[in-house]
Amino acid sequence: MLLTDLVAPGAIVPALAVTSKKQLLQELAARAAALSGQSERTILEALQQRERLGSTGVGNGIAIPHGKLPKLNKLFGLFVRLERPIDFEALDGQPVDLIFLLLAPEAAGADHLKALARVARLLRDGDIARKLRESHDGDALGQRGLV
Repeated sequence: MLLTDLVAPGAIVPALAVTSKKQLLQELAARAAALSGQSERTILEALQQRERLGSTGVGNGIAIPHGKLPKLNKLFGLFVRLERPIDFEALDGQPVDLIFLLLAPEAAGADHLKALARVARLLRDGDIARKLRESHDGDALGQRGLV
């Protein structure tokens, strides 16, 4: 499974300006709703519910917010690079600037976990994270095969 298999067309945001985790989750929900046809409120509630269990900020400036939706029929990914890092209550205490949103159907089970593991493995690669931070537009990110 490649990241390109998960990222919907138009689902790369090269420079998003937000100032808080709350604002970021709202932006993610709005953008995901527009691209997936799902309810913005349902997406936001799923993301907030998952964050209450513990931060999805995995360290090294990376967060992978995720959730399951009852009416979604396939995995959905959205990649965002922030203009400025924000506090995300990450495991290492570092601010976050690379975000990969992953939404899955409620019944996805193993596919959801495999996709999460794939995203985490790729983004933890220092070389890939550096290239993502150096790319300045969505087309460049997609052309480099990074997302």
